[in-house]
Amino acid sequence: MLRKTLILTLLIALLSACAPAAQTQPEVDSAPTEVVSTEAVAAVALEHNLIDGCVAEGEYDASLDYFPEKTALTHTDGFSVEYFNNYKVVTVVTPYPGATESMQYVLVQCGTPAPEGFLDEQIIEVPVQTIVTMSTTYLPFLDELGLLDRLVGLDDATYVSNPTVLKMAEEGKLTMLGYGSGVNVEQALELSPDLILTYGSGAPDYDAHPVLIEAGLKTVVNAEWLETSPLARAEWGKFIAVFFNKEADAEALFAKNVEQYNKYAALAAGVTEKPTVFTGSDYQGTWSMPGGNSFAAAFFKDSGADYLWADDTTTGSLPLAFEAVFEKAQNAEYWVNVGYFFTPADLLAADARYADFAAYQNGNVWNNDARTSAMGGNDYYESAVAHPELVLADLIKIFHPELLPDYELVYYRQLK
Repeated sequence: MLRKTLILTLLIALLSACAPAAQTQPEVDSAPTEVVSTEAVAAVALEHNLIDGCVAEGEYDASLDYFPEKTALTHTDGFSVEYFNNYKVVTVVTPYPGATESMQYVLVQCGTPAPEGFLDEQIIEVPVQTIVTMSTTYLPFLDELGLLDRLVGLDDATYVSNPTVLKMAEEGKLTMLGYGSGVNVEQALELSPDLILTYGSGAPDYDAHPVLIEAGLKTVVNAEWLETSPLARAEWGKFIAVFFNKEADAEALFAKNVEQYNKYAALAAGVTEKPTVFTGSDYQGTWSMPGGNSFAAAFFKDSGADYLWADDTTTGSLPLAFEAVFEKAQNAEYWVNVGYFFTPADLLAADARYADFAAYQNGNVWNNDARTSAMGGNDYYESAVAHPELVLADLIKIFHPELLPDYELVYYRQLK
């Protein structure tokens, strides 16, 4: 995950590649699912979505709404869901940086007819029974929706933090498909999952979806990592839920997190003194500083901090020289998210100039790696995606400890 995080951070600032052309693909057999009678469907579908099983052959009722529980998006405009009686059309507006076209998927209640006018590669039967995820950021949503039992594969388990998923991997219950364009297509075809959920970068070497689609595998691009708002990014849990007809559960989980996030933000909004803060570290001569309209900047604003690059208007990262950062941040009160450093000594071993920052001298260096596994998996890049309210609470505790006197940090720790 650390490798992918570095790749994605650089891609936000640098990529502008165009989308690969979609190709028609053969239909893939899905895992067998339970068949439900007309009477059962009629009784359930009018009140709840069908989260297990299919409509029995010949018993489809075109007048029934098979998705009475629908999603309502409130924070993201990165995707949309349009409902019809027996299918839903999901559109990812910008699937990767520089994309000029959206990606669209047609989710059909299994056991009912697919609509005409769409390519086979767009048709996905729901509820999905087996899934492969190509990023750890999808795992917390599967976990909280009670869907880990449908997980059959990953790109790699090295940087996974979720203990249940790690145990599944150790027991040989998950197939590892590899990264990017080097994904093992033969293994994927043998596994034949109902769905492969991946991300897009726009760079052929880093993207798995073109080769997977070409092979005829049902592959969907999730663009949550492009969001610039913490809550908008967390709302992509609803995107995952629609493939399992779990809209109701996703709505409830997200509403709870939004409520808590807003409570914390309101608490910090009343502060009169906002400490200055900067983030990141130099990597091979470039310091990638989040833009003023970025995901990180939103956290700093809502936690009552004065982010030194808040006036910048970009959503990605700014590639800066060490000297440019030092000129602006040498007297900043806080330094957070420093990267792959565990102690102050580690920082100095990488670059002795770090000692000249006031935040370093005053012991105000904090990192988001408090929940790191033995293999190096950082839960900040996993469960924190689904729980921005906890990240916000952590930052408020750091910048304004008097506001949350009894709160214990979850993702952050002080470098000592």
